[in-house]
Amino acid sequence: MLRSLVALLAVVLVLYAAFVLLLWATQTQLVFPAPRAALPDPARHGFPTGRRVEVRAADGTTLRGWYVPPDGDGRGPALLWFYGNAETVAYDAPVFRALLPERWGLLVLDYHGYGASDGEPSEAGLHLGADAAWDFLAAQPGVDPARIAVYGRSLGSVPALHLAVTRPVRAVALDSPFSSGREMARVHYLFVPPLLVRLELDNLARARRLGETGTPLLVFHGRGDVIAPVAMGRAVAEAGRGRLVELGGGHNETYGDLAGYRRVLHAFLASAAAN
Repeated sequence: MLRSLVALLAVVLVLYAAFVLLLWATQTQLVFPAPRAALPDPARHGFPTGRRVEVRAADGTTLRGWYVPPDGDGRGPALLWFYGNAETVAYDAPVFRALLPERWGLLVLDYHGYGASDGEPSEAGLHLGADAAWDFLAAQPGVDPARIAVYGRSLGSVPALHLAVTRPVRAVALDSPFSSGREMARVHYLFVPPLLVRLELDNLARARRLGETGTPLLVFHGRGDVIAPVAMGRAVAEAGRGRLVELGGGHNETYGDLAGYRRVLHAFLASAAAN
């Protein structure tokens, strides 16, 4: 009997080790599903002055997306947008139209390996893409580089906060951010040792650095979020000394009251751009 139990335990341990090893080896693929989609014409989605652009990242990867210049004379404010996981520029086109403030410019690029962009997805790729996006947007003749804000939803909070602590970002708006890769693993893979998580995706550490700069921070988060629990959004907001707006619904339902969401976001961006 004892010998059978020992043998069973050995089998369980081997299977567990194999499963954990598989998760360790494939975690990049699990975190970055990288959907592909053709890049649509921005004019067909309500941006008549917008255009498709190609931006080269420091690793040589070509990233594709939309640039919409600010409306008006002189240099205007602009929003650098980083979407959520499993999304693309094509997927989120209606959201850009609904949430971009009037007269603001917009730049949104598909991540490495996502949408219409080249390359393979990775944590480093998120940072390189964000750097390239900032450099491109700040160099546009119609954009005031001192009034560039960043918006990051879910996974997009990673490149948004990366820029917020490495560039002179005017304001940061986040939707459903998580605290870190290891904390996400604790939520969804309780049986996996956190030390095996190779991806840092450490929003909390960057939020703490952001809080030291005084950069305005706004965080939206759904109370019913089971993917990145609202406690994570609260922790990011507190670390960054920002404002948390708790919403009904879950991770992918924060736009439920789109009009209310837009009012809060627009007021935040207008105040930041004016100061």
